[in-house]
Amino acid sequence: MSVTTAELPEEDASSGAPGLRSGSLGTSDIAFFVVSAAAPLTVMAGVAPLAILLGGIGAPVGYLLAGLTLAVFAVGFTTMSRHVTDGGAFYAYITRGLGRPVGIGAALLALVGYNGMEIGVYGLLATTTRDTVHSLFGSDVPWLPVSLAGLLLIGYGGFRSIDFGAKVLGVLLVAETGILVLLAGGVLLKGGAHGLSLASLAPAHVFVPGTAAVLAFAFAAFTGFESTVIYRREARDPERTIPRATYAAVGFLGLFYAFVVWVAVQAFGDAQVVQAAGKDPAGLFFTAITTYVGGWAADLMHVFIVTSVIASLLAFHNAINRYALALAEEGVLPRRLGRIHPRHRSPYVAGVAQTVLGALVVLAFRAAGADPYQQLLLWVNTPGMIGLLLLQLLAAIAVPCWFRRIRHTEGVVRTVVAPVLATVLLATAIALVVSHIDLFTAASPAVNVLLVAVAPAVFALGLPLAWWLRRSRPDVYATFGTETTEQSS
Repeated sequence: MSVTTAELPEEDASSGAPGLRSGSLGTSDIAFFVVSAAAPLTVMAGVAPLAILLGGIGAPVGYLLAGLTLAVFAVGFTTMSRHVTDGGAFYAYITRGLGRPVGIGAALLALVGYNGMEIGVYGLLATTTRDTVHSLFGSDVPWLPVSLAGLLLIGYGGFRSIDFGAKVLGVLLVAETGILVLLAGGVLLKGGAHGLSLASLAPAHVFVPGTAAVLAFAFAAFTGFESTVIYRREARDPERTIPRATYAAVGFLGLFYAFVVWVAVQAFGDAQVVQAAGKDPAGLFFTAITTYVGGWAADLMHVFIVTSVIASLLAFHNAINRYALALAEEGVLPRRLGRIHPRHRSPYVAGVAQTVLGALVVLAFRAAGADPYQQLLLWVNTPGMIGLLLLQLLAAIAVPCWFRRIRHTEGVVRTVVAPVLATVLLATAIALVVSHIDLFTAASPAVNVLLVAVAPAVFALGLPLAWWLRRSRPDVYATFGTETTEQSS
């Protein structure tokens, strides 16, 4: 396979400008970015109690089913990643399979989706920090300074080199998963509330009316796992590293989520856990770890939830910067956003722009008197989540369409069967999320309609933008999404 100029490690071949630092990331580094974006501790402590409340003791299986669905999607997705090396990832794949107008819509959707997933979480950072300070010290802190400090901290992390970010995320990820493993160890050693049980796996407890809601929560818990391919230009041996990191992230998250939720069920007992989740969903995991490990562990969990949120923010910030870099190189966004720092080899101008955008959104919500959790997090994060699910669906459709048009040696399972199956499963996942949107937003029906409409509306804007580019900037339109290296035989 030939190497595109975009993959050169130190500088762009045509301009002499610095390039991204190639060969910096191994499989574990990329997996850290992906798993950190999912924020396992925050998802478990903050969302899993609601899954148990709605789906009962069969909730762990919902996370397994979501993981299996995304593993099926990853088959075609990673197969295409060996042939299409464009830094635009999602939109590049969609462009190659479904055409430039659809690809341009996907590019807009990726920008809005990833920004929504990140900027909204500054509200969660403020809330979790406030709760932690109150729990540990009995003091209250205003949310705006916390969010703005978080913006500066994440902006600095994105400014530094990608391997610096990988090291930070590695430490934070070990901390947040470690506290959950500590909880699991305490529950297992003491045999749970009434002895360990596998009743969660019984079909009678899995196929219940609340399972649909559990699946909606479960799919949301994996959001961002596909961002492995964004780091292709900075990966070591990307043809192997990217697929390995993708499967490792999906496998880890699916198994870990299911295991931790099952542990939570055992901590209270099959007959009591739903009642406990209903009585105090926010405190379910803290009560469990206090009972089985000690109050000191609950204090640590409070702290590590804050660091979990920080890790998620940094992971999404890095992904957004690389999408903006790719679109700047395409000529769709201003070229200045594609500048790379000569020392850190980071897309620092894109990072500054993203940080400023985040600050503007946070300040706007504060000026409107909005709640950092109920509005900033839920109303900004939810359209982002739907947008990324829609991108996954479009990518799944694009895979078999593209492989039909090129000569290749890939098997039919990878290029047709798995992508078609993933398309059906992801469409089902989107339907589940939309039909249970009130669980994600806690908003009125009118607000929910608007939030659901954001992603398709942004995607639809790509069609007139494609028309304008084709007429006004035909050179940009002609090369959009085509800076790829295809391996055919």
